[in-house]
Amino acid sequence: MEESYRDSLVQSVIQGLARDLLNKDLFSLISELFVKENHELRIAGGAVRDLLNGVKPQDVDFATTATPIQMKEMFQSAGIRMINNRGEKHGTITARLHEENFEITTLRIDVTTDGRHAEVEFTTDWQKDAERRDLTINSMFLGFDGTLFDYFNGYEDLKNKKVRFVGQAKQRIQEDYLRILRYFRFYGRIVDKPGDHDPETLEAIAENAKGLAGISGERIWVELKKILVGNHVNHLIHLIYDLDVAPYIGLPANASLEEFDKVSKNVEGFSPKPMTLLASLFKVQDDVTKLDLRLKIAKEEKNLGLFIVKNRKDLIKAADTSEPLKPYQDCIIDSREPDATTRVCELLKYQGEHCLLKEMQQWSIPPFPVSGHDIRKVGISSGKEIGALLQQLREQWKKSGYQMEKDELLSYIKKT
Repeated sequence: MEESYRDSLVQSVIQGLARDLLNKDLFSLISELFVKENHELRIAGGAVRDLLNGVKPQDVDFATTATPIQMKEMFQSAGIRMINNRGEKHGTITARLHEENFEITTLRIDVTTDGRHAEVEFTTDWQKDAERRDLTINSMFLGFDGTLFDYFNGYEDLKNKKVRFVGQAKQRIQEDYLRILRYFRFYGRIVDKPGDHDPETLEAIAENAKGLAGISGERIWVELKKILVGNHVNHLIHLIYDLDVAPYIGLPANASLEEFDKVSKNVEGFSPKPMTLLASLFKVQDDVTKLDLRLKIAKEEKNLGLFIVKNRKDLIKAADTSEPLKPYQDCIIDSREPDATTRVCELLKYQGEHCLLKEMQQWSIPPFPVSGHDIRKVGISSGKEIGALLQQLREQWKKSGYQMEKDELLSYIKKT
C-alpha cells in the first residue's frame, strides 16, 4: 500500500513539474540529450524535497553521471549555450535554453574537507553522492519517469516531519560547519511541533559549534535570516544559545532572551524582517555594530537594527488617544528618509502595536507645503535664516496635524 501511494504521488509530482516549472518540450529535450549519450540525469536534492512536500521549488537542480567535460561536449554539439563556468571544478555546468538556466552537477564524493570547502572527485555512484549531502530530506533524487531514488529514508522523514543528518551527525557537520545552521533552518521548515531532536544530533552541534567561527559572515547571515523568518524561531534561538552556537555567529553573549520571548510573540503572523526580531537580542546599539562586523549585513539591515534599539522604549504611542499614531508620524516626517516608514512599521511590529501598524500602512506622508523659494518671496534672503524659518514652520505644521496650508504658514512668518 505504501509503495503504490508513493508511486502515484511521485507520478503526479513529475507531471506537475513538467507542467508548472518547465516547458514540456524543454523538459524532454534536456532528458533526451542525456539518454542519447547514455548518461543518467535526475532531479536532485532540495527540489525533490519541496515537490514531495507539495511546495513549488524556487530552483530545480539536476545531477548526472556525465562529467563536466562530457556535458560541455554534449551541449556544444547540440548548440546549447553554457554560462557561468565558475562551478565547473566542482562539477557544475549551467546550460541556458529558451531563457531558462539549468544547473547540472556531476555526481561527487568528497576527498578532503576542512569544514568550509571540499575537494571533490567525480563518481557514477548515486548512493555515494547522496552520502555526502547534509540531511536525509535533501539526499533524494527523482527520475524523469517518476521513480524516486531514496537511499537514506528521506521520504519517510519528510512524511514524519523529521530532520536528520545523513549518517553520523558529527561527520556531516565537520565536513561543513554551516550545516549546523542548515539543520536549524530546515527544522523550522519541516517540523510541525518544536522540541523533538535526536540527542546525538544536539550533542554533535554543541561539540562542533566553534567550527562556525571559521565560516564567512555572509554565509552565516543567509542561513540565520531564514531561521528568523521561519517557524519555531523562539525554540530555535533558545537552542542556539543553549548549545553555545551564538558567540560564533555574531550574536551577543549577554542577549536579552526575555525581550526576545516577548517580541517573538508580538511579531508572530506579521512577517517581520529578520533584523526586527534579531534586534530584541541586543541591549545597546554597539551590539548591532558588532553583528555587522561579523556578518557583513546590508546597510539597510544595520540601520533598521540601530533604529529599533534606539527607539523601542521612547518612541511610543501618544498619551492623547485621539492621535496615538502622531509620534510615529512625526518621526517619519523628521527623518525625511525614503525607508523611514518601513522602519517605523517594523518598530510597531516589534512593539506589538498591531492596530497602529494597520493605520500606519494606510497612511501617506503628507508633503510639507512650504519651500525655501516661498520664503524668499516674502523678502528673506539669508540661507541660514531660511533654514531656521523652515524648521519653525515645520514644527507648526506638525502641531496642526499636518493640516496648515502654505498661505497660513507664510502668514505665521509675517506675524513673527
